[in-house]
Amino acid sequence: GLKGRIRLLSNTAAMAGFLPPRLCRFLAAHPDLAIDLDERPSVEIVQALVDKRADIGVVADITELTTLQTHAIASDQLVVVAGHGHRLARQADVAFAEILSEPIVGMADTALETHLAERAARLGRQLDCRIQLRTTEHVAMYVEAGIGVSIMSAALARGIRRDLAILPLAEAWAVRRLYLCARDFAALPQHAGLLARQLMENAD
Repeated sequence: GLKGRIRLLSNTAAMAGFLPPRLCRFLAAHPDLAIDLDERPSVEIVQALVDKRADIGVVADITELTTLQTHAIASDQLVVVAGHGHRLARQADVAFAEILSEPIVGMADTALETHLAERAARLGRQLDCRIQLRTTEHVAMYVEAGIGVSIMSAALARGIRRDLAILPLAEAWAVRRLYLCARDFAALPQHAGLLARQLMENAD
């Protein structure tokens, strides 16, 4: 008999893999509940939670989370996507330094873009980003056409329908943690708290 709407924000990686099956099970089990689901960059999600414009959010650990309560729910590997004819395609994995001499087809993910730029700056380099696109399909189209290579979440890369090489990024920092966040889990509305507990229980 519990009724209500849950305001949930998610980053791209969680939307691609972790959340859809879990939200499907939750809504099937609770027919009187609804979810306002919006995909945003992790930085915007943190600010929306702080400003009380959302109940809960899922973000990557490359975002500053000090003002929020957090719970680790999944991991996310960064991968390099390249055409099969590219020099990197025959490798088992790719070092980040190898990418810095390549043109990049970027995903329009502010948090990931900032994180990669910071990693490049530590090596005294910068990414050569030729274009940024909002959908995985468009990124895959440009990579297949030889415009450049891309770095994205493995969860996103699994959805690519084109025949491309997908190689893990070799660095330890390329494995990111995804966190469920709230201002205060104990103070959430009853229906939002119910979803938060189920996501924690079904963590990877």
